[in-house]
Amino acid sequence: MKTRTLALAAALMLSACGQSNDTKAQDGVFADNRVIPGDSMSMKASFAPVVRTAAPAVVNVSARGVQQVRDPFWGIPGQRQTGSVGSGVIVRDTGVVVTNYHVINGMQQIKVVLNDRREFDARVVLADERSDIAVLQLEGVNERLPTLNIDDREEQQIGDLVLAIGNPFGVGQTVTNGIISALNRTETGISDSGSFIQTDAAINPGNSGGALVDMDGDLIGINTAIFSRSGSSSGVGFAVPASAVKRVVDSAVGGATAVVRPWLGVKGEAVSADVARSLGLDRPQGLVVTEVWPGGPGARAGLSEGDVITAIDGAEINDQGGLNFRVGTREPNETVKVTVLRDGQARTLDARVQRLPGNADLKDATVIQSGGLSGAQVLGLNPALADSLGGDPFASGVIVGRVAGNSYASRGVGVRAGDIIMAVNDRPVTSAQQLANLPRGSQLLVERRGQRGVLVVR
Repeated sequence: MKTRTLALAAALMLSACGQSNDTKAQDGVFADNRVIPGDSMSMKASFAPVVRTAAPAVVNVSARGVQQVRDPFWGIPGQRQTGSVGSGVIVRDTGVVVTNYHVINGMQQIKVVLNDRREFDARVVLADERSDIAVLQLEGVNERLPTLNIDDREEQQIGDLVLAIGNPFGVGQTVTNGIISALNRTETGISDSGSFIQTDAAINPGNSGGALVDMDGDLIGINTAIFSRSGSSSGVGFAVPASAVKRVVDSAVGGATAVVRPWLGVKGEAVSADVARSLGLDRPQGLVVTEVWPGGPGARAGLSEGDVITAIDGAEINDQGGLNFRVGTREPNETVKVTVLRDGQARTLDARVQRLPGNADLKDATVIQSGGLSGAQVLGLNPALADSLGGDPFASGVIVGRVAGNSYASRGVGVRAGDIIMAVNDRPVTSAQQLANLPRGSQLLVERRGQRGVLVVR
């Protein structure tokens, strides 16, 4: 059984962030038609109508794969059977199913069991690690299947009732209820471009990929991760919002093999309490622009360093992850409205978001033939490549692809695949040509898994 568990700071459990709600109640009825239970009969109201609508479209996903292993004592290579159990949601009546990427990652055989116990083999249409969403196609579907409507309008508010439907512990379909406890959660450690719905509806092992539904019976999120020290639900669960789910589904149904996420071409830092005071803000909110990509969408829209981005299309922005998420749910060449503070004045700029520049294909890498890095395959970083590798699109340097096991780069220098060579002898490196014929004694500034160090050509 496979479920993601997060080790978040305790503060995450004590704070709630999201959209503000100034709506006032009058006689128990809110201006947006939300109603507070006013009598004992209202308190006895049942979730059964919602469950009847939603449950038939929630499925069990089981996957099996083969993992290559090596005997720790004798060093003999072998194979080991692996498995995973999760949940999924039918979103097209032709048998298109959404689940979590981590449920099917590395698996070769996928079986989907419907709520009525029918079984189908499934194939992966699109797997998007960045959002932890995968789209499956059921094989042999000869009739229309029950579906859930993807509600990407983002009208949810903190305190709204929700149901989590899935297949926890492999015991069969279950339903738990709770409320939305936070919106726009970004600093969760799940993704650098995710903005999650937080709920206290119980999400347990096997719920991954299951449905988070509202009281209209619509899909508002895919349950993805939990905060837990025991492995079971502790009241803090996270779901990928429907807007991100729909983006992946539309890409898959449209024939794409990968999700293309556009960018704004700006990089920034969250507004701290000190910065908020210096800007005269009543609270820390927004993203201070620290870098603007020359000629990028932000630059053409008129964004500049020092601007404070407070919203994208009216949705509040508080950090880089939130900005990446909002822009990433748009199609390339769509126009977004960027609300900024500049010199104490609020203004709105129109920016046409676009694909990241550059080529993300590592096939264009160059193999160093001589010198200290002989045997290393390297490629100059560009925004598209850096982003595809989960790095900073603004990063510069040369990334190492493969390294021959008996090469000098491996034995004599210790270079590894995935290393980013940022400088040689304190001089910035931007192309493979700068790494040819490196003499002994050359010092390489290398970034490896977020840590920087120096390697010396011996």
